[in-house]
Amino acid sequence: MANIKSQQKRILRAERERDENRRYTSAIKTYFRRLEAATDAETADAELKTLTSKIDKAIKRGALHRNNGARKKARAARIRARVGA
Repeated sequence: MANIKSQQKRILRAERERDENRRYTSAIKTYFRRLEAATDAETADAELKTLTSKIDKAIKRGALHRNNGARKKARAARIRARVGA
């Protein structure tokens, strides 16, 4: 642990922020799994909408880079097209 008070606070803050970012990325992975497991088009549409929203929120929050988010949304759209076919 750091000796300087401000650095101790910074370490704790970084840990909190890392946990919050991990919550966002974990939720995105969960919704990807749910999208892949969807059997009908209606369920897949609902999962895609939720996943897209989660990705956008993670980008807005700074947990994901915008290019990474765009890549994930494109991947989700490809998965959704596969489920509909």
